[in-house]
This record gives sequence, structure tokens and C-alpha cells, in this order.
Amino acid sequence: MRTDVWQHLHDDLTPGVQPDGETFAVPFGAHQLLLPIRVLADGRGVASLIVNQASFSVLDALADAVADGLRPHAPEVIVGVPTLGLTLAEAVARRLGHARMVPLGTSRKFWYDEDLSVELRSITTPGGGKRLYVDPRMLPLLEDTRVAVVDDVLSTGASIASTLRLMDLAGIAPVAIGAAMLQGEGWREKVGATPVVGAFATPILTKTPEGWT
Repeated sequence: MRTDVWQHLHDDLTPGVQPDGETFAVPFGAHQLLLPIRVLADGRGVASLIVNQASFSVLDALADAVADGLRPHAPEVIVGVPTLGLTLAEAVARRLGHARMVPLGTSRKFWYDEDLSVELRSITTPGGGKRLYVDPRMLPLLEDTRVAVVDDVLSTGASIASTLRLMDLAGIAPVAIGAAMLQGEGWREKVGATPVVGAFATPILTKTPEGWT
């Protein structure tokens, strides 16, 4: 199993499925980023990104790209989506000159309000069983201000839909959504009219006798 994925920005890879049949090179600015291909339960494939396993240089480049995309929307607070979105959200908030961010959570603290929580599902946790919470003590930071939500990947849109439902419960309408990777097109119907920016985009892959396409 390869250990060099999401570690470097390459200049010499042809975008798309690589000759090894197990990695995908995605265009990222003037460079390419090498990602492993994961097989979904239905047999389709996706290029995978785990941001907290990426090298610091790659994470820096992703955060730079997302921050640049969000800057025109002038967010005043960044809301981070757990789990992997928190790493990216902090880096983006720093680049936007913010002193802090607001992290959502999946661990219920005793002072949390169950009415300020929603069920959480994603492509990597299809069985659900988790809930997404916002700490009531963070609500004053979100009121009457421009909020942007940051997650690591938008794919089926299940997790971002949960996040937007939670924001709605809190009376918050995000001005934009940022993500490192936009995977496929399934997320689009879940975000409604909220603007979305991504560092890069990848397709959903289909397996044929000749390999992934």
C-alpha cells in the first residue's frame, strides 16, 4: 500500500487515474496532488483525501486555496465541521486573520442542548449513529455576523446538509461553504443557494475491465 499519497505537490503527473491503477492525480493550481482510490460499497471509486494525514506543505496549500476562495465572501467567523474539517478550518481561519474559530462537535458535553443537534451521516460513516452539536456558549459568536462553514470534503452532501440544518436551528445562514475537495456532484443539491468554494474537484470513478474511468 502506497504511503506517499497527499504528501507532495507534483509537477510531472498526468491528471487522472495513474498507471498503478490505485491512485488518482488531480490538478491543483499549477501542480498535481496524488490521491488514493477507495472503493465504495456500490463498486464505484473515489479519490480520497485525509487532510490530517497530509504533509504540512500540502495542508498549507489547501488552506491557502480555500481561504483565497472564501475571502471575497468576507466571513467574520469560520465554523469547522468534525472531524477532519476542523484541521482545515483552523488553518483557514488563521489565514483570514481571525483570532479563533467555532468548532462543531460529535461529543455531547453535559451543558449542551439536545435541541441544538442533528443526526450526522457521511460517505465514510453511512450507518450514522452520530449527532452533530454546536456548543451553546459559542452562539453569541455566530449571531449577527458573517459565518462561513469549512469541511474537508463535500461528496454525497450528507454531512454538509446536517451542518446546514444545525446552522438553521441556531438561526445562522452561512455566507459561503469552503472545502478542500469537491467530490462528484451529489453535494450540489444539498447546499441550495449557498456559495461553495473548493481547492480542487474530483470525479466519481467507474470500474471497467480496462480499469478505473
